[in-house]
Amino acid sequence: MKVLVVGGGGREHALCWKIASSELVSHIFCAPGNPGTAEVGENVPIEAGNLDALLEFALENDIDLTVVGPEQPLVDGLADRFRAVGLAVFGPSRTGAILEGSKVFAKEFMFRHGIPTAASHTFDNQEDALTFLSSDDAEVPLVVKADGLAAGKGVLLCEDLKSAESAIETVMGKRAFGEAGARVVLEEFLVGVEASIHIITDGKSYVVLPTAKDHKKIFDGEKGPNTGGMGAVSPAPGVNESLLSTIEYGIIQSFINGLRQDEIEFRGTVFFGLMLTKNGPFVLEFNVRFGDPESQVIFPRIESDIVPILASTAAGNLSGKLVLKEEVAVTVVGASAGYPGAYRKGLSIRISPDFPDSATLFHAGTKMADGNLVTAGGRVLAVTGMGRDVEQARSVAYHGIDAVRFDGMVYRSDIAKA
Repeated sequence: MKVLVVGGGGREHALCWKIASSELVSHIFCAPGNPGTAEVGENVPIEAGNLDALLEFALENDIDLTVVGPEQPLVDGLADRFRAVGLAVFGPSRTGAILEGSKVFAKEFMFRHGIPTAASHTFDNQEDALTFLSSDDAEVPLVVKADGLAAGKGVLLCEDLKSAESAIETVMGKRAFGEAGARVVLEEFLVGVEASIHIITDGKSYVVLPTAKDHKKIFDGEKGPNTGGMGAVSPAPGVNESLLSTIEYGIIQSFINGLRQDEIEFRGTVFFGLMLTKNGPFVLEFNVRFGDPESQVIFPRIESDIVPILASTAAGNLSGKLVLKEEVAVTVVGASAGYPGAYRKGLSIRISPDFPDSATLFHAGTKMADGNLVTAGGRVLAVTGMGRDVEQARSVAYHGIDAVRFDGMVYRSDIAKA
């Protein structure tokens, strides 16, 4: 089987790394890939957003299965175009992808199908949003969310009315996230612990992947601005079998029923961003792709071959079961100085000979330049450690990240710390 993975970040390296362990796979292509994916497959110089070129490549190279990493190509309709010419693709239809592509669409879906979520108000006019803030209905703290895709940075937590007004100006007035900020969702602030639940579904049945928790803030103690994620741990702390059953019954099954009732074709993964509150789990957001950096702890904890599940899902007839490892996984992200703001690129990356064999290095924002490995993004790489418990997994991960260096490298010291 020849597999094409679309994307070039840490998630895609983790995907390629896991897929490469399958005896069913003869060759892996990754478009565009990174130096890490090149170690387990063949990189193809096609950007993830170039749908025409990806389709042409898949047809010319008789690709048996395409797995789409990032959300934007899915929102742009990549899966629909591939299926229209008979190609098997793991990823939802364009309509399904709008569940991530539009916060407004997602909230309406949740309300319509009884999926627990925070109370919210939607505005497509800045003046109306500001007027709401001055009304008795506005309560702080609250959350301001850009409607469209904003690379994980379009969610602003506001402690008071002044910061909420500033956030609305940033999103709608200054268009800090482009047209993603043409509409905003003002949402009730939920108190609790975040967790990530991933499922793979063909729109009818599903399998639950290992639970995970990511750390979004740039600095220790969950301080500073949001990022795409600075580390993760699996399993998610606090998600026991009883709570997982509650999540399945009250959220996942309602989601699947909603897909069926709304006639939304969905063959891919759903990543539920949850807040575990004293009143139970609430959905913060839907994502229609594997999380990053959650993938870097989820895939290492899967013992079984994942390719049959990916392929059967793409065919619309999910089959197979997952066998999980009992070990804990922790991943720590090394980021460029200045991230999530402006940062330098092209800095030399040095990996010590002391890098532990028990750790796994996943590339993200890296590239080769004149034979040297250099930085090429905000989140540059992640190191994953496995262990019998959280402390052992943390020890392996941090020994690994300490063996990697580039000028100004930033990483959190408290990932998965109790």
